[in-house]
Amino acid sequence: MIGKLKGTIDSYGPDWVIVDVHGVGYVVHCSSRTLQSLPAAGEAAVLSIETMVREDMIRLYGFANDLEREWFRLLLAVQGVGAKVALSVLSALKASDLASAIALRDKAAIGRANGVGPKVAERIITELKDKAPGFTDIDPALAKLAGDVDEKRVAGPVADAISALTNLGYGQPQAAAAIAAAAKKAGEEANTQTLIRMGLKELSS
Repeated sequence: MIGKLKGTIDSYGPDWVIVDVHGVGYVVHCSSRTLQSLPAAGEAAVLSIETMVREDMIRLYGFANDLEREWFRLLLAVQGVGAKVALSVLSALKASDLASAIALRDKAAIGRANGVGPKVAERIITELKDKAPGFTDIDPALAKLAGDVDEKRVAGPVADAISALTNLGYGQPQAAAAIAAAAKKAGEEANTQTLIRMGLKELSS
């Protein structure tokens, strides 16, 4: 199996690049984000590679780093997600942003990827939510609150404050993150108005 290619950029296509390694041109399929990070034709490049072998083909997928490749593998493990959709997700989101979106249950962010509808976004979050914290520096308490909000387990001033912010046009994950930060600073006894005020301050900072 090929795990890495180090060579010279030969040419580009819509979703692939040919890497010349000692006179052999390898066609490597990449996310648009990875393609944009690569140098011009004739210059040296290094790609982390995922090799997929089937009865009728061998296909190489290239990534700017090992972390992006790891997320590609994780996405492929999700039901209904193939290589094309996985690359689309990685085109729309950096690896760190994808981890944060999953941890915060931000279906809208994942749904920005071409070919990813609400059901697929939901499956990505549901099946990878336990893996995402290992790739993000988000406060675990914040991730837990986002999950509680998503599953409607939040009540009282926190729920009312989140609802108020979403009514102002903020996305639920962003509202939950702001109110979680506000609640952490203000304490458990904070009322709704205090949380809203502090939450708006968090969003504007």
